Amino acid sequence: MSKKIKTDDSGLKIYRILNIREMREHKVKAAVYIIIRTVLIALIVWGSINSKWENVMTCALSFMLLMIPSFIENKMKIDLPSVMEVIMISFVFAANVLGELGAFYEKLPFWDTMLHTLNGFICAGVGFGLIDILNRNEKIKMNLSPLFVCLFSFCFSMTVGTVWEFFEFGMDMLFGKDMQKDTIVNGFNSYLLSGSENKMISIQGITDTAVNGKSLGINGYLDIGLIDTMKDMIVNFIGAVVFNVAGFFYLKGRGRHTKFVENFIPSRK
Repeated sequence: MSKKIKTDDSGLKIYRILNIREMREHKVKAAVYIIIRTVLIALIVWGSINSKWENVMTCALSFMLLMIPSFIENKMKIDLPSVMEVIMISFVFAANVLGELGAFYEKLPFWDTMLHTLNGFICAGVGFGLIDILNRNEKIKMNLSPLFVCLFSFCFSMTVGTVWEFFEFGMDMLFGKDMQKDTIVNGFNSYLLSGSENKMISIQGITDTAVNGKSLGINGYLDIGLIDTMKDMIVNFIGAVVFNVAGFFYLKGRGRHTKFVENFIPSRK
């Protein structure tokens, strides 16, 4: 049987056998994949029957995103720790299906904050693993200190977070979405409202906002995205810092005291 597999020109049979073998070795990961994919297929069918095409597109996109870890492992020859892979696929489901379709962003105020913090942590792990692979590769002349490895990891995580905020802004401006969530505040400072005086005006104690003479029925002023964006960047920063503090000590002792970090660091196969 092994000879037959090696002579398979398409390589499809090899991929299937390796994938099945991997799933058997990591039962938790396999269970998560099966459950999430089953739910996505059910939602796609339900959305198609009820003409919920936006929901169908969201689920189809999520389905494609779930293939990224396998693509990275099989095409780029990079091994993703099972813990990291489970978190990544759960993150996609939590953000797209629960967050958008299930309206968890509105129902649970901490949902968006939790996901962006986790994103900062995971992306820092990805950046950390990539530069550590290069740093340990004998064919590439690199000898970065643990501090510079962590600096790259931090910058990688923050760049991913920034690009995502660009994406949210673009979707809101070009397609009329509301990915940058509104925030109700009770005061703000402004130079613009002073006219030509160039003097800062502080408006506090706002209890209502009216647009075109009609009250919005909210207990304050409506900030349309700035606070949400900055909050997302701050918690992404926190996630990246937490990972890299642990990553720094991991490199200094090569895992003696912070071995759990290995669960979030990709490595070369």
